[in-house]
Amino acid sequence: MEIILEYGTVFLISACVFGFFMAWGIGANDVANAMGTSVGTRALTLGQAILVACVFEFAGAYLAGGEVTSTIRKGIIDPTILSGSPNLLVYGMLSSLLAAGTWLLIASFKGWPVSTTHSIVGAIVGFAAVGISLEAVNWSKVTTIAASWLTSPFLAGVIAFSLFKSVQILILNTNNPFDNAKKYVPFYMFLVGFVISMVTFIKGLKHIGLDFSLQESLSYSLAVGVTISLLGTAFLRSIENISKQRGDKEFDG
Repeated sequence: MEIILEYGTVFLISACVFGFFMAWGIGANDVANAMGTSVGTRALTLGQAILVACVFEFAGAYLAGGEVTSTIRKGIIDPTILSGSPNLLVYGMLSSLLAAGTWLLIASFKGWPVSTTHSIVGAIVGFAAVGISLEAVNWSKVTTIAASWLTSPFLAGVIAFSLFKSVQILILNTNNPFDNAKKYVPFYMFLVGFVISMVTFIKGLKHIGLDFSLQESLSYSLAVGVTISLLGTAFLRSIENISKQRGDKEFDG
């Protein structure tokens, strides 16, 4: 404990430096994963994608990151095990942060799309197993996390296939794609707004002292979804008007 009191400032600065280092890796890898499709389809320029990512990555971390932060902080290992030697916990967490950041750096330079979650969870498990003992690791929680690494790609693939198939049937493979887009795209926008809002209201806001009931979360999420849907409708109409002014026949409804 004395070493923490004596070198507390050094540990704080080190944590900030290592944290910024890992944040750079998150931007270079995880953000690239998330925004790559938008940039690849030219829906957004690289600069626009970076701006959007800055806003929503911060919002997501602040509004919906509390549960994940709690798991990383005390779900993989129990900090009370190290209550007698807190300096070991500090060393271990700093080492885990640096190790995960280094791996993200290597993966980014190699062009490998890896996961920040995999990196930091693996680093903490490694620190706990080597620095303390294998019994110090909460293997049931680690197993649950690892299982999600298998189920997430499968579920994401099923949902993506279903959504794209519905877009093909309702919009793309029709005689008037833009007319049908005006009808159905607002629904997809409502769905996105509703789901994100539900996660935020139910889970994300608890760590900042805002606790909503299921009924309140449902009501607010419906309101957010409807608002986003209306904004999407207005946006599509503006695109149609601009296209007609330019004489783009493919947008004439």
